Amino acid sequence: MSQWASVYSGVPQGSILGPLLFLIYINDIDTNTYSKLVKFADDTKVGGVADTNLAAERLQRDLDLISEWADTWQMKFNTDKCKVIHAGNRNIQYRYFMGSTEIKVADYEKDLGMYVDASMSHSRQCGEAIKKANRMLGYISRCVEFKSREVMLHLYNSLVRPHLEYCVQVWSPYLKKDIAALEKVQRRATRMIPGLRGMSYEERLAELNLFSLEQRRLRGDMIQVYKILTGLDAVQPNDYFNISLNTRTRGHKWKLAGEHFKTNLRKHFFTQRVVRVWNSLPAIVVEAKTMGSFKSELDKMWSRGYRHLILGADGAILLAQSEP
Repeated sequence: MSQWASVYSGVPQGSILGPLLFLIYINDIDTNTYSKLVKFADDTKVGGVADTNLAAERLQRDLDLISEWADTWQMKFNTDKCKVIHAGNRNIQYRYFMGSTEIKVADYEKDLGMYVDASMSHSRQCGEAIKKANRMLGYISRCVEFKSREVMLHLYNSLVRPHLEYCVQVWSPYLKKDIAALEKVQRRATRMIPGLRGMSYEERLAELNLFSLEQRRLRGDMIQVYKILTGLDAVQPNDYFNISLNTRTRGHKWKLAGEHFKTNLRKHFFTQRVVRVWNSLPAIVVEAKTMGSFKSELDKMWSRGYRHLILGADGAILLAQSEP
């Protein structure tokens, strides 16, 4: 056992109150800062537009203020773990410092389980998710002797698919190669189930009552929009969407207005890619009173004689009927 010692800073570790006390302790870290600062437990991120020397110097000033706060309250940052990601074509690649130490530049960084790339591409995240999912499928293939349909479905749904869908509303892929690579994992998983190996992928999905991963991502998008618009998530809907209350008789009343965009990155960003699909949903789905009834009505609409939901080039919904 260690000796008793007087502690003048920080919070006790392993206690129930510890996390709350820590949040109170660091709550004023962003006082007088101009840049966007995001705090999540002991992980702090600072960001801003750095397309001119003046903007970059303003960001450096905020880093100086944060460093001064850390020195004053004896909660110093580990500068070896601090990284800078320069994103965007107009970024001037400014050199930033924490105190006297220059912050290292990184091409990507893992943040809360998701890879943030300087190019804002999500291919790296897709690749890492596929690696984890395939690794787990390998464990299941080697270690599970009795591979019945029920056992394999439970194992796939609980141990494999979560790797492919963690935080997917943020990094949902739009490149065909990434979409196909993710889908390949579920193809492999369904082939492992006895009695289904001679069927096509679409036939296996219908037999197992599963949707493709692409359609599940679209379903997850609609669920997230519903949560935001109905207040189930503690965020302001107007911060995400341009809501256009519909007074016409056609469609539902919660119409979303899209924005103009110049890049594919913006086009496929969550707040833009959901607009056409959400607006085309019937009122019985959108105006559901509870989350459970929303999911139920949405699944009914997409399962009633249909197995595939495809987006056209202009974002319109195309439903491919698999049975008469």
